[in-house]
Amino acid sequence: MGGKKIKVGIVGLVFGGAFPTIYRDHPDVEEVVICDKNEELLDSFSRKFGFTKCCRDYQELLNSDVDAVHILTNIHTHADLAVQALNAGKHCAVTVPMATTLDEIRDIIQAKKKSRKRFMMMETSVYTYQCLYVKALMEQGKLGRIQYLRGTHFQDMEGWPDYWKGLPPLHYATHAVSPLLYLSGQRALKVHCFGSGTMREELVEHYGNPYPVETAVFQLEDGRTSADVTRSLFETAHDYVEGFSVFGDKMSFEWNFENEDPYVYAFEEGMAETNIGNRGRMISRQAVHCPNRDELLPEEIRKYTTEFAILDPDNPEMYMKQGGGHHGSHPHLVNEFVRSIVEEREPLIDVYTAANWTAAGICGHLSAMKQGEGVEIPDFR
Repeated sequence: MGGKKIKVGIVGLVFGGAFPTIYRDHPDVEEVVICDKNEELLDSFSRKFGFTKCCRDYQELLNSDVDAVHILTNIHTHADLAVQALNAGKHCAVTVPMATTLDEIRDIIQAKKKSRKRFMMMETSVYTYQCLYVKALMEQGKLGRIQYLRGTHFQDMEGWPDYWKGLPPLHYATHAVSPLLYLSGQRALKVHCFGSGTMREELVEHYGNPYPVETAVFQLEDGRTSADVTRSLFETAHDYVEGFSVFGDKMSFEWNFENEDPYVYAFEEGMAETNIGNRGRMISRQAVHCPNRDELLPEEIRKYTTEFAILDPDNPEMYMKQGGGHHGSHPHLVNEFVRSIVEEREPLIDVYTAANWTAAGICGHLSAMKQGEGVEIPDFR
């Protein structure tokens, strides 16, 4: 865009409230417009954070002079709102997943191709401290050949808004799927998936999904590497878990619990002792602290990789939290989307990458409903 600053609209302030200030502070953003149907939330947010450009109507936003929109509404609205944005000639970012059906994915691709605008799925997991750390290890050759990958995401959604009730676990699997495909640099080609457990009828009736847990094994495009993902949404007694493991022939990385430091495993010189004598190679296990890679960002938004507090203007004795969302990933997502527009290039998580990462889960659930029958994942390219 020849160095011109852009105008961005943020749609949805419940989860989306973490993003407007990052955009506002980005050096390539001229103006931020916030949009939400909830007038009380909109007014409160604009007053607390000093946003003067506000609207309740999505069409009003699309009819305005914003260059791009970032959609952060509930998951079943993502595809429709994205298609509307692209058809209106706006660059579009959408929180995960981009869609919940294969046809919706195709609709977004068609609209993107027709509009020739940028599309990015804002997947947090590939910009976390942990994923950036593993990416650096791989670029340095420390992991060696990738032998296998695993992703896990357990979260109890009881009490969340009604549209979550009984949702097929793999329809919201990108946090577990995406780091595996990103780090391997491959597409998922085929999936075998099995459901596990039972749920009460009121959860089953909404989507016809009987499974609280689904486990999928993906064949990757090199034909030699596989990855597995386990996802749970309901009736499974376990702490929140979001993590991934990458197993290499020289070193492996494992991160499986929220807020717990990950581990790396590596071979050491020498032989391990067993009850039948010296046998095999020694393995070292070391906890690692993943560094903050804020140097990858413009200076103005680096602070958002960690949590900080600002005064609440409505309650002078209270503070509001900002930054640090999803392990430091939010400003990286904003920067990649904005820079892709300014530099007139496709973003890292472009429409075809997003399509594969999303379709992997959709096809996984289809396989589970067929008792593990293999399902080919469409090549949307």
